[in-house]
Amino acid sequence: MFRDAGSMSITLVMPTWIEAEIHAATAESLERAAVLIVSLVHNDRAPARLLARELHWVEPSAYIERSADGLSIRSVGYVHALGRAEQLSAVALWVHTHPGQEATPLPSMKDLIVDREIANVFRLRSGSHFYGALIFSSAGSGVAFAGHLEDQDESRVPINRLWVVGDSFRLTDSFGSKKQNLSASFDRNIRAFGSAVQHTLADLQIGIVGVGGTGSAVAEQLVRLGVQHITLVDPDDLSATNLSRVYGSAPSDVGQPKVEVVGSHLSRINPAARVECINGNLVTEALAKRLVTCDVLFGCTDDNAGRLVLSRMATYLLTPVIDCGVLLSSLGDGRIAGIDGRVTVLTPGEACLVCRGRIDLQRAAAELLSYEERSRRVAEGYAPALAGIEPAVIAFTTAIGAAAVSELLERLIRFGPEPRPSEILLRLHERQVSTNSSKPKAGHYCDPDAGKMGTGVTIPFLDQTWPQ
Repeated sequence: MFRDAGSMSITLVMPTWIEAEIHAATAESLERAAVLIVSLVHNDRAPARLLARELHWVEPSAYIERSADGLSIRSVGYVHALGRAEQLSAVALWVHTHPGQEATPLPSMKDLIVDREIANVFRLRSGSHFYGALIFSSAGSGVAFAGHLEDQDESRVPINRLWVVGDSFRLTDSFGSKKQNLSASFDRNIRAFGSAVQHTLADLQIGIVGVGGTGSAVAEQLVRLGVQHITLVDPDDLSATNLSRVYGSAPSDVGQPKVEVVGSHLSRINPAARVECINGNLVTEALAKRLVTCDVLFGCTDDNAGRLVLSRMATYLLTPVIDCGVLLSSLGDGRIAGIDGRVTVLTPGEACLVCRGRIDLQRAAAELLSYEERSRRVAEGYAPALAGIEPAVIAFTTAIGAAAVSELLERLIRFGPEPRPSEILLRLHERQVSTNSSKPKAGHYCDPDAGKMGTGVTIPFLDQTWPQ
């Protein structure tokens, strides 16, 4: 099943409320056990991800023995959770805690024996080829962990990253992992927010969809902050009118793919950064699937259809999406009527862009049509005409890009008020900033009760129709 288990890595993505339950359990005086139901996102070209969906604690009556350094449980304590995993076509992970402030999550000999004893039961009752185990212990305000996933051939892959997402973000490496040395060039960053956040920035996998004025500003700031893994997505070539706001561009670059222009610029800033350039449109299924292993996505695209895809990714893949836009209203006679910017942070459990009214669904449908079909429908009055070239100024696109990057930093550093707003509206012409939060509409895919959160790779992907 795992073609090259020795070189694979696995990230466990967990909503904050599940991590909070586990963290609370590590503070108890006795060990505690549970089944964590996860979706497995895996392909041959990228690290695997486990998307945490449900946590089922063993009921107290099912414990035969429970102490500070061991436990034994009747099978009735976990078989119902395995049935739930089968119902969801998911993977069941065996979870238990090592309590106490001095405890570590390293498995004992008894833990290893238990793994061998229950692995086949977990596979059989959950209907999955996979079995996994996780041990958690307390680590200040968060948790320390160690764990693995194995297939039916007993090829074992360590779970080496825990990415907790929600109102705030936290990236934790598995217990005992070694950190790479940080470059002296980030000394000012470290003085501001410490080495832990700087290590996180270096390890994050970030995708940027749209690398025009706003997207290139986001990319420039991220790489200078120390982000070393960036994927750029844009279907367009650089035009002469892009030169006034696309960072890293020069007249000699006109006609080249925007992603290549911006990607080359980022590599000059930090030659050690790994920049993947995808010259294509997010509304194609194959391209969208290439972003499933990103830890964070920045939406800097002008099209509504692309925003529909990003919006669903935040729910189905538990991937935080920081979506931004700028609207410059000009009277056409040298006067500016309005400079409006928006930064919306989409995380599991929050309202999507559709529920917020931030996507024009008719326009999104029109954008998915071929040029010929769209022109015919517009002429017949059955589709909205797509927007033409809008005014844009680098000072304003950069300001919104900076606000978007600041939202990522705030959730990593946690320097703002809690709970955090999920949207910022900037009226730059009036020097006004307002914030808001929004809950999902009942029954919509982003509603936790809809059961779509953390579903992973569905058929069709993201449960939506894709253009052929």
